[in-house]
Amino acid sequence: MPELESLIEQKLIEQLIYGDSQWTYRPDLKTEADLWNNFKYILEQNNKDRLDGEPLSDSEFEQVKNQLQFSTFYKAGEWLVGENGKVMVHVQRDTKKLHLVVMNHEHIAGGSSVYEVINQYSALKDDEDAASRDRRFDVTLMINGLPMIHIELKNRQHSYMEAFNQIKKYIGEGQFRGIFSAVQMFVISNGVDTKYFSAASDTELKKEFISGWVDRNNQPVSDYIDFAKNVLKIPQAHEMIARYTVLDNEAKRLILLRPYQIHAIEAIREASRTGKSGFVWHTTGSGKTLTSYKATRNLIMDIPALDKAIFLIDRKDLDEQTNTSFSSYSQNDSIDVDNTDNVTDLKNKLKSSDRQMIVTTIQKMQILISKRLKEGTAEYNRLRGLKIAFVVDECHRAVSPATKRIIERFFGKSLWFGFTGTPRFPENPYPLMGDLPRTTEELYGACLHKYTIQNAIHDNAVLGFQVEHDGPKDVTDETDSSQYENETHMLKVLEVILNKSYHKLGFQNGKGKTFEGLLTTSSISIAQKYYELLTRVKNGETPLKIDERIKQVLPDFPKFAITYSVTENEDGSQVNQEKMKQSLDDYNAMFDTKFDISQITSYNSNLNKRLSRKDPKYKSRNEQLDLVIVVDRLLTGFDAPCMSTIFIDRQPMGPHDLIQAFSRTNRIFDKKSKPYGQIVTFQAPVLFKKCVDDAVKLYSAGSTEDTPLIAEWDDVEPAFKKALAALRIAARTPDDIPSMSDEEKLHFMKMFQSFDRLFAQLKSFSRYDESMLDDYGITEQEYIDYAGHYLNIKSEIGPDPGPDPVNPPVEPEIDSDYELMAYSNTRIDYEYIINLIQNIVNPEEDGDITPEEKQKKIDEAKQYVEDLRKDNPKVADIMSHLIDEIELDESRFKGKSILNIVENMKHECIEQVVSNFCLLWHADKDDVMYAATHYRNGVIPNESAIKAAIDYPEYKNTVERALPKFKYYAKFFAELRSTLDDEIKPLV
Repeated sequence: MPELESLIEQKLIEQLIYGDSQWTYRPDLKTEADLWNNFKYILEQNNKDRLDGEPLSDSEFEQVKNQLQFSTFYKAGEWLVGENGKVMVHVQRDTKKLHLVVMNHEHIAGGSSVYEVINQYSALKDDEDAASRDRRFDVTLMINGLPMIHIELKNRQHSYMEAFNQIKKYIGEGQFRGIFSAVQMFVISNGVDTKYFSAASDTELKKEFISGWVDRNNQPVSDYIDFAKNVLKIPQAHEMIARYTVLDNEAKRLILLRPYQIHAIEAIREASRTGKSGFVWHTTGSGKTLTSYKATRNLIMDIPALDKAIFLIDRKDLDEQTNTSFSSYSQNDSIDVDNTDNVTDLKNKLKSSDRQMIVTTIQKMQILISKRLKEGTAEYNRLRGLKIAFVVDECHRAVSPATKRIIERFFGKSLWFGFTGTPRFPENPYPLMGDLPRTTEELYGACLHKYTIQNAIHDNAVLGFQVEHDGPKDVTDETDSSQYENETHMLKVLEVILNKSYHKLGFQNGKGKTFEGLLTTSSISIAQKYYELLTRVKNGETPLKIDERIKQVLPDFPKFAITYSVTENEDGSQVNQEKMKQSLDDYNAMFDTKFDISQITSYNSNLNKRLSRKDPKYKSRNEQLDLVIVVDRLLTGFDAPCMSTIFIDRQPMGPHDLIQAFSRTNRIFDKKSKPYGQIVTFQAPVLFKKCVDDAVKLYSAGSTEDTPLIAEWDDVEPAFKKALAALRIAARTPDDIPSMSDEEKLHFMKMFQSFDRLFAQLKSFSRYDESMLDDYGITEQEYIDYAGHYLNIKSEIGPDPGPDPVNPPVEPEIDSDYELMAYSNTRIDYEYIINLIQNIVNPEEDGDITPEEKQKKIDEAKQYVEDLRKDNPKVADIMSHLIDEIELDESRFKGKSILNIVENMKHECIEQVVSNFCLLWHADKDDVMYAATHYRNGVIPNESAIKAAIDYPEYKNTVERALPKFKYYAKFFAELRSTLDDEIKPLV
């Protein structure tokens, strides 16, 4: 019999308060009033001196309560950073301002800190919100009277995701208000699976942010009691809030570090206490920059013997992303994080007696040591004597062995901690240069913590890879460049990129939601040739044509750019500059920018932003790129989650460079449409496969057994055939499904999920062609029919009840959150249909076309309009009406712009909707029209102006059962939003 939730709750509390635990169970605290009274008592106890022994009056405590009513969890996080580690509230007492300490982060596990556990807190519903209900919270952990960590529990018959959805619902209902608005961390568990995540609004909470816990050896800690022992005891729970929470100022959200990041920081702390250096091996894409930032920050806080902690990066890494990340992380930090403007600034910061974290470049440090300090001076000796901890992000790219030796010899009392996703091993060492170190261990010391690509894929921190080797087969010498450096080969490469990457580049997602790719070549000259050839292809000047299927989704595909190093004094530099000028002109025309050859750095920065799409403006198709051609730029250290594919037309790189390049593609984005990072190679397929296998084995610490890192056609196709056979056994045809029992339908769902996952993967290979389905014994229509029944059953039966802990199933469980991956409801682009209709009235072909050909075009346009109707029936109605008009009298439209005609028809519809609405509600038409054309993301931009112009007396006089004024305004804006969403938005 499954364990009751109440028993799980009781056992958790018993574990938390067991033995010498510092948690105290408070069963007497059940209501918000109880919590405020308890908080007031602790605040007064910790501030007796500041209060002069006089308790806070009711009005004074109201001042405190007002300061603790946070509008967002992020705002609470900003406040909790405190001033020099002290979190304060401020009270005006007569003419005096009192500064009271709520929490002191230097008192973790001691001092003024009070740790309490409550359960079954009663969150009463807001009287004004009829949709909400009274709620009871399971378990909450409080520090100094403030709820910091909230825990929701389910029994083993339910998924922990039910607890996640419950928290999301409670947040949406406004239950986490008042004193509970300070919560920073949530924990969810069904006893056997336990996860945690940072607090966020209900609209921002995503299941991708949920993290499980692992121990230092990356072994899962899933059981709720074990999780409590590892994460929720003191000091760990307090440290999660005070030391391992990051405020992302740019995104305005809290980030809780993942366990491997915390273990790395703790390992560095332990090593520094014993005077040892070392390195952290965390795979590319796992958040090394954030980890290394926090490690540097915590060193200066935790190790009193250190004078400075220096975060050292290469000048080339000071790109937009690194700067933005650091500015965002340090904006609300409790310690000084100083960026150095120049070498003099660096020297002054080192001379300062302030213990601080400094961010600087390796270049500034080199110049300071070699040119700005005079040996034997007091200044020289003072700096040499500093006890410094250097933390180096991307340590192999930032600091060479020779440079590190120079700095290390100057700062004789320094510790060094390197972060890398691709360490140098004896198998791939640095080139031999005298007695300089050649491996990461020789350079930095022992590996302090390891989180390999295998660990990251297992934890869903990054994606695995799908690799295709499409180079010429059965060639005598795979390394002979002559077979690749010709237009025939290059057109074959572009055929794959342009016409066989539909799923790789996410065309099934629709306009504005497709992915990007990189094409990397062996040299700048080859990259330039690709750029010129791609331009000719797009202009229709080569035998290679872009498929209609592609143009239906993106009529302007491909939008491409190129980037490479432009120097003035190297061979070919003049040619490179001239060609780059032309590329910049194309880029400027595409995006209305004004870059010239003197602004290459700014161009590259803009290109990086455009590719990363983190700024909302780049969510628009008008601001997006499909492909960037590179040699080596962007292959390391660049983070763009919407980059799905790297096309490699060059010989295999070394293991370090291969994994770095591959890792541009495997950032988590949307696992439904981007389940893998996609890799396609076009040279030396046999040699490339061996190099990839060796690199993956090397950077998986020799083991890839538990988690497959690489998916290839020869692995996926047999698995797909097996899954299809299992599906046919579960349901021989789609027609068999309606008559099945519930148990049989559940079995079908499980089999179909497995089949769908593999079918989607098969489709994403460039060698896949729909004609292959005949050989496999299934049609696309059959798949669609199966999918329809699957979706019906899912809605009928509801979520899977979850595993039976007594009798575990022998077959895979249904994933209740699974979204179909191979099911594609491709959206035909609006512009594509406009062009089709335009071509009916003004044919592109020379000469007259037959009535039959014309009718065929009309029928094709009608079919696409019907496809559009599924997504936008209002625009489909307009287009359908227009086609009918063209059929009646085509001559009326000769020489006219169909786009202008449709846009005018849409505007007339909007005018009519607005007029009717204003007539009904007695609102000002101009104001409502402005709202209609500027309405974005649910925000009415001129709400106050609309309200001021409403003629309520006229409404009251003309409407028989007029609403009272306060209800009228509420109803008016609710109806306006509904009208804007349902009637106007589809037409804008």
